[in-house]
Amino acid sequence: MVEFQLDKGASGLTILGVLGEAAKMNVDERKQVMDTVMETVNGRVPVVVGVSHPHTTTVIDLSRGAFAAGAAGVMIAPPRMDEPTDAQVMALYQSVAAAVDGAIVVQDFPPINGVIMSPDLLARIADEIPSARYLKLEDPPLMQKISAICQRTDKFEIFGGLGGMFLLEELQRGASGTMTGFAFTEILVMVYARFMAGDKTGAAQLFDHFLPLIRYENQPVINLTIRKELLRRRGAIDHATLRNPFAPIDAGTHAEIDWVLKRVGIMDPTQKIEGV
Repeated sequence: MVEFQLDKGASGLTILGVLGEAAKMNVDERKQVMDTVMETVNGRVPVVVGVSHPHTTTVIDLSRGAFAAGAAGVMIAPPRMDEPTDAQVMALYQSVAAAVDGAIVVQDFPPINGVIMSPDLLARIADEIPSARYLKLEDPPLMQKISAICQRTDKFEIFGGLGGMFLLEELQRGASGTMTGFAFTEILVMVYARFMAGDKTGAAQLFDHFLPLIRYENQPVINLTIRKELLRRRGAIDHATLRNPFAPIDAGTHAEIDWVLKRVGIMDPTQKIEGV
């Protein structure tokens, strides 16, 4: 998987995130994944390691291990809490920042934890915690929240997610890039490259051409099942099975995958997409 992503032009890797099934692994398994990835990458690109966990002490231990292994940063989402307060969320990031020396990526993804972080709170985190300079934002309406945060602080580099569904609009609002696992990495890389080169029309044409595929992969409930099937078809992994619990896809979905690939002109998923 690492070699596949690097071949497709990824400028960095984020591992052990939500769709990386980290929550289904124990701590030892998570460390094994991290060690394997770090050894394989061998410094070729920055690696951000997801270390979210219900217990702050474990978050700190995982963070220390990640930085010792050479990670460029750690990604942390607040754990699920009953009626969480801004003070509790702030305390989490302050505790980690005080205990480890390295960059923190704040993950704002309420569907996984029920924690709503307001633009005011996120700006405060950026302004008061020097190591928290990166934000993975997955709290719709995404673009409005990007603008709201940017109006309050200039200390965050903001990255989108959600399968890349809003990459173009996120970049237009000031995002620095995206951290997502869309199975056709090179498409997002090309959109980003065109946009940053000033070719916004070309970026939009490319994004719009492949949007049916991006949209189809990112279906609620079965998004990861579809993604792993696409990665299997691309030769990145041998098996598309998820760890339990997971939602399987039926024969009709497999047929629809064939259909949507043909609609966007991908006749051989194993080949690197070069553009349209």
